[in-house]
Amino acid sequence: MKKLYPVFIFAALIFIVLWQLFFSNTNYYLVCVAVLIISMLPFFSSFERGEHTAKDITLIASLTALAVVSRAVFYLIPQVKPIAAVVGISGAVLGAKRGYLIGALSMFASNFIFGQGAWTPFQMVAMASVGLCFGLVFRRIKPTKISLAIVGFLSVLILYGLIVDLSSVLYFNSDMSLKGILAVYAAGVPFNLVFAGVTAVFLFLFGEIFVKKIERINIKYGICRND
Repeated sequence: MKKLYPVFIFAALIFIVLWQLFFSNTNYYLVCVAVLIISMLPFFSSFERGEHTAKDITLIASLTALAVVSRAVFYLIPQVKPIAAVVGISGAVLGAKRGYLIGALSMFASNFIFGQGAWTPFQMVAMASVGLCFGLVFRRIKPTKISLAIVGFLSVLILYGLIVDLSSVLYFNSDMSLKGILAVYAAGVPFNLVFAGVTAVFLFLFGEIFVKKIERINIKYGICRND
């Protein structure tokens, strides 16, 4: 994977230059997209270099699929999606790296249903950050329904909200004025609060149950945390 870094970086730079030549009014947006894509490479590379059994990969794929389904079944209800809860639980039990991976992949895969676009890397990094946060926090403390709900609420409201709304800031505020930035973020607060609240409720009601089930699978198949 390391050998591919120069290729990815060169391609991103060419893409940025071409976009600036033809669509200079939105160059901030595309530069940020390229940076986000490149920023994910070390995490995927780190996972690729590790030793993983078929059972480990199967569990990651299953949790990613569950996260995708949890978002898809609530397709018609805006912001009411338990995907962050599934990603968070995955990170809490399996570790930060796997949590990051599941978060990124679940948003990428589910956007084939909700729609792919330049916003996809923002959503991938945002949800991956939620999984990463859970992995780091619950490496030190026990995942209870209260702690899961609190971390879920804060990580979605702050991490996910700030990163995803950045795409709107760059798209709708090309002059990057402070007033425009604050206006876009303020408009996103109600939606982020709903998403964070829904995540907290799901984690409070079902978090401990899912944690115990995944931990049993870990013990049964000898899958260890990977932070």
